[in-house]
Amino acid sequence: MSTLTFKPKQVTKKLLSPLSGRAKDVVTNRFGITDGAERKTLEAIGKQYGITRERVRQIEQFALTTIKKSDFYGEFTHVFQELKETINKLGGIVAEHDFLGKMSKDEETQNHLNFYLTLGDDFKKHKEDDHFRHRWTVNQKVTDVVHNALTELYVSLDDEELVSEKHIIDSFTVLLQDLAEEYRGEEIIKRYLTISKSIGKNALGEWGKASSPHIHTRGIKDFAYLVMRKHGLPMHFKDVAKDISKYFGKKAHVATTHNELIKDDRFVLVGRGVYGLREWGHVGGVVRDVIIEVLKEAKKPLSKEAVIELVLKKRVVKANTIAVNLQNQDFFKKTKDGLYDIA
Repeated sequence: MSTLTFKPKQVTKKLLSPLSGRAKDVVTNRFGITDGAERKTLEAIGKQYGITRERVRQIEQFALTTIKKSDFYGEFTHVFQELKETINKLGGIVAEHDFLGKMSKDEETQNHLNFYLTLGDDFKKHKEDDHFRHRWTVNQKVTDVVHNALTELYVSLDDEELVSEKHIIDSFTVLLQDLAEEYRGEEIIKRYLTISKSIGKNALGEWGKASSPHIHTRGIKDFAYLVMRKHGLPMHFKDVAKDISKYFGKKAHVATTHNELIKDDRFVLVGRGVYGLREWGHVGGVVRDVIIEVLKEAKKPLSKEAVIELVLKKRVVKANTIAVNLQNQDFFKKTKDGLYDIA
C-alpha cells in the first residue's frame, strides 16, 4: 500500500472551491467524492435535476475546465506529480482497479484519486473494451508496446491451453524486449497482465485464454479437470470430489462429481471408479479394445511385455488381465517370433 504525502479531502475541497450550485453537485456525484462515496451515472444525475444525460455531461466538462483554469489548480502540482511518478514506477500503464487498490483500500479515497487523474494533464485514460480493462497511462510508448505485446501473447495461446505462471511471464517478457529494463521487472510484468481481459489465471495459478473453461470455470466438471490435471495421474471420483473442495472451496457431492465425469468427453473411465484424462492418451472400452488400440498405434507386432506396458499407460488394470486377453485368438494372434498382433 502506497503512502500519500497529501490529504485527499483537503485537496479536493480546495479544487472544488471555484464551483458552486449544480456544477459542484454534478462533479461530487459523478466522482463519488462525498461522504457516501457513491459514484452516480449521468442518467441518475439527469433524473435528479430533470435534464438530459448529455446536459449533465456538458456541465461536468464545464466544471472540470473551470477547476483547471483556477488559481487553486496550480497549487497542487505536487499532487499530480506524485501520482504520475507512482504510475511510472508501476510500469507507465496500469489497470485502474490495480492502481487505486494499491494506493488505498478506502473507496472514498480511491474516488478522490480518480478525480485527480481525470483533472491532470499528464494522465490518459483508456476505457475498457473487449480486450483490456480501464487503464491509466503516463507513457505513450510503453502503452503501445504493452498493448501490442498483450495482443500477441493472446494469439500465441491455444484456445484451451494452460501454462504455468513462469511460462506466461517468460513469454511476455520476450514480447516486451523493446522496453527499458526498468519496465521489465517481474512485478511490473504481472501488473501488465492484469490489464488484459482476454488472458486470465485460474485458482491453481495456471494461465490461459480467459474464455477457456479451464480459466473461466463453469461448474464441477471444469473443477474436476483442473484437479485431475494438477494430480497428474488417474483418480477415483471420490478423491476428485475431495480435491475440488480442497483447492476451490466448492462443495462437490460425490454422486454429482461422478455424473459429471461420466458425461464429459475429457474424462475416460480407466478402472473401477477411476478416471483419467483423454489428453493423456487414455481410451475407453474394455481391456481388449485398449490392446487393439495399442497394436494399431504401434503398427507392428509387440512382445507381451511391451503390450502390457503400453496398456497400463492407458488403463488402470492388472497386468495378468492384459495377458489373459492376449490369449483370445478371435482378436489376437501370436507370430513365429513370439510377438502379438491383431488377428
